[in-house]
Amino acid sequence: MMNLNHNKGRRRIPIREGMMGMLAFLLVACATIGTPDGGRYDEEPPYVVKSNPGDKATGVTTKKIRINFNEYIKLENASEKVIISPAQLEPANVRADGKQIKVDLYDSLKPNTTYTIDFSDAVEDNNEGNPMGNYTFSFSTGDVIDTMEVSGNVVAASNLEPVKGTLVGLIPCDSTWHDSLFRTIPLLRLGRTNGSGRFTIKGVKPGRYRCFALKDGDGNFRFSQKSEEIAFDTTVIVPTVYYENHSDTIWRDSLHIDTIFYTPRPKFGPSDIILRSFLEDGQERHFLKSERQEPDWFKLYFTAPLDSLPTVRGLNFDENQLVVLTVPTNDTITYWFTDTAYVHHQDTARIELTYMESDTLGGFSPKTDTLELIPKNTWGKKHKQMQKKIEDWEKRQEKRVKQGKLREPDRTRPDVVQLKFSITPSHSLDPNRNVRITIDEPLAEFNEDAVHFQRFNQKDSIWQDEPYVLQEDPYNPMAWTLFADWLPKEEYKVSIDTLAARSILGHRTFPSSVEMRVRSLDEYGTLFMHLKDPDTGFVVQLLNKDDKVLYTARSNEKGDADFFYLTPGSYYVRAFLDVNGNDLWDTGDYDAGRQPELMFYFPQPLKVRAMWDIEQDWEPRGIPVMQQKPKDLIKQKADKVKFILGRNAERERQKQNKNN
Repeated sequence: MMNLNHNKGRRRIPIREGMMGMLAFLLVACATIGTPDGGRYDEEPPYVVKSNPGDKATGVTTKKIRINFNEYIKLENASEKVIISPAQLEPANVRADGKQIKVDLYDSLKPNTTYTIDFSDAVEDNNEGNPMGNYTFSFSTGDVIDTMEVSGNVVAASNLEPVKGTLVGLIPCDSTWHDSLFRTIPLLRLGRTNGSGRFTIKGVKPGRYRCFALKDGDGNFRFSQKSEEIAFDTTVIVPTVYYENHSDTIWRDSLHIDTIFYTPRPKFGPSDIILRSFLEDGQERHFLKSERQEPDWFKLYFTAPLDSLPTVRGLNFDENQLVVLTVPTNDTITYWFTDTAYVHHQDTARIELTYMESDTLGGFSPKTDTLELIPKNTWGKKHKQMQKKIEDWEKRQEKRVKQGKLREPDRTRPDVVQLKFSITPSHSLDPNRNVRITIDEPLAEFNEDAVHFQRFNQKDSIWQDEPYVLQEDPYNPMAWTLFADWLPKEEYKVSIDTLAARSILGHRTFPSSVEMRVRSLDEYGTLFMHLKDPDTGFVVQLLNKDDKVLYTARSNEKGDADFFYLTPGSYYVRAFLDVNGNDLWDTGDYDAGRQPELMFYFPQPLKVRAMWDIEQDWEPRGIPVMQQKPKDLIKQKADKVKFILGRNAERERQKQNKNN
């Protein structure tokens, strides 16, 4: 019998509800065909819709500025990019808030003064980061808006490297130079250099000014600390403006011009100011840090050169057993312990350090610090590591004895200190160079008769002694130079006998020997630089690609500087005018009104070839400063130019590629 109740217990679905479910299913099914792309990207930069006060408003009394935009915005690196003139001794509060930029000034407003808030390229829309471009807001507390500008570049005086992020400002002046100007009066109108060292100072009124650059350490907009990098120009700057016609073309069609409009646009000057930034000599002297990598020695570092060595008193050891190694400026000093028993049993060396430190009056006064010096690699750690190495060495020795491979005394035992002289170069030698000999520990004894210098006599196939001079480095008692007459294509040998020296730690030296060949003259090129400049006394330097000095020559009275025995390759050239004749580049002095010695770069590398003589004329002052230093040598890269990403066009290209 047929069961007519087969739907019993099942819920009946109303027709309306069933149709709605089917519709939902169809919608889901349709949605799975493709994923919507979310619409077009916003590629419109933000723009100002209103502000309070208005841009370029006059008679302003409020210190609260509100700038409204058409969309939500953000400020990128406002503390670095936004600059307000006149200089604000009490820093302003600049921030983005939704669709608004808020600026609260805390300094009193100056009467009859134009204020500029230069945002540079800091303003972007909040979602896509579309840049607004360079934007400056201005207003005046008087009846007139000052609109003139001056611009230029700041470079490092020592190497013409662009200086980024330094303040550049103007101070009103008369025609007489006052050395107290920059020390007593804060910068009035301000700009800040970008990654190319470029600055623009806006809102300048007609007048006479001097221009300064300042890495402001204390926020007072004046040169008040020796640790502040500065640049100054003793010439008077007079802002100017002229108008240049800019053409706009209306086309009738793709081939015919309908109308050309000429619109006068202002051009401001001077726009080619060059400031050479420097740090004065005589920096403030303070104790910087101590370093003790190994138990046998420690180093002391100071922020500036010392006229005399500091006094070190050992609080748990006898300071008379220290050996002191210095550098010419005495700002880095190394102390070696000669008491090995103390080093082995005491990890912490306690010292009382007395030195002359800079004081608030600009002089020096004695300062005493107590230091505890603990080596990073203590003697206990080294001893455990050595014991493990000795155990491994003894196992290898037993294995070699069993294998019958150990026939001679083995000096590779780990606890036998391999104190050896290092002799460089080790293979080939330039004819105009000499041999360098160094060692890792200060010496208590050194028998110079144990040093031998020989030349290989090819005719008789023997080594024969040659005359030489061994001279200790005046600043490093662990280094010597061996001077000799080097003949091209000849082979030489420098050897040092066993036990030639004993270190202050009691370690004896092992023998050292190096054979080297003097390279043939055919392997070198020559460069003759001729400086076409009325000044004499240039020091000319050849550089590698890292801006490091390789060779130096002084120009003669004719302006010639010659370089011999150059290995083939590319060289860069720079020169500085050595005013005081000390063969060193010297920095400037603001109080004395002395600029740093002028540095010049030849604008491209010179290719030296073997057996070739290159003669190159050079007029250092004939090339604009910002066109001198080759781009390959510039480490400070220009700021990235902001632009709208164009993601809509990119997405369309991707779609077309996918469809094709």
